[in-house]
Amino acid sequence: MVACERIFNDIKLAAICLYENGLLDLDDILACVGFSRRTFFHALRLWRREGIVSKCKSYHVGCPHALNMEDHQYLLALVNHNLEWFLDELCDLMDENWHIAIHFTTIHRELECASISVKDLQIIAQEQNPDC
Repeated sequence: MVACERIFNDIKLAAICLYENGLLDLDDILACVGFSRRTFFHALRLWRREGIVSKCKSYHVGCPHALNMEDHQYLLALVNHNLEWFLDELCDLMDENWHIAIHFTTIHRELECASISVKDLQIIAQEQNPDC
């Protein structure tokens, strides 16, 4: 089956949950959701390895480093610990922790995935420095 339209992440996640809990046969699941066995196992592999069912579409140019699940959790823990940190301060913190090799754009992308928008960051920055 060749699909031209995007499969929603919720559908992939529902199919994975049905499969992992043994509620339906894989063939029945695939018949209901309408995507291929290859797509299902690709999403299952991503889910088990990284905790996501599909890669985020990147609009950034270049080769950003991919975060594994532990790095992703560490970064989100840093952001949730102190929301007043700026992106450049987080980047400096990543430089100090040299064993986590990620770039500034990767931090920005992860903050976007965590639903922290540029507007939120601008509000935080203005609260920290009211002169701007």
